[in-house]
Amino acid sequence: MTDVPMPGFGPIHPGATIGHVHLKVADLERALGFYCGVLGFDLMQRFGAQAAFVSAGGYHHQIGLNTWESLGGRPPAPGTTGLYHTAVLYPTRAALADALRRLIAAGIALDGASDHGVSEALYLRDPDENGVELYWDRPRDVWPRDAAGGLAMHTRRLDLEDLLRAG
Repeated sequence: MTDVPMPGFGPIHPGATIGHVHLKVADLERALGFYCGVLGFDLMQRFGAQAAFVSAGGYHHQIGLNTWESLGGRPPAPGTTGLYHTAVLYPTRAALADALRRLIAAGIALDGASDHGVSEALYLRDPDENGVELYWDRPRDVWPRDAAGGLAMHTRRLDLEDLLRAG
């Protein structure tokens, strides 16, 4: 594979999005406790103790969870390839503040919290040690730009107390 586009092909359609992520988990009930119980996703469909599909807003699923190849398994060891994190985009800063309150109430520790200029993000781990980012995007017209007009994202400490006051 190469970073160079294939000759004769243009870029991907700008309306394309990531529709869902499907995670291997060791314990379906534990995973549902986190994604539905803590984060508040709705359980849309379940296939016994083997798989479940969850979403926000009635979509068929944004996250699939399964134990087909991972029942009772361990997280990947450090130094191996795999998923870095799944990112959940919240529509407003107040909705992200609500997510932070849920994490605090559940006693779930953050790995980090960053202001990227374009967004504010919370970083944590699910019960299977999969990385999870919870974030909201600022409006595009306030994204930081460099002198040439290019995007100038950064990583700064996010003020969690200020975020909690947002909701």
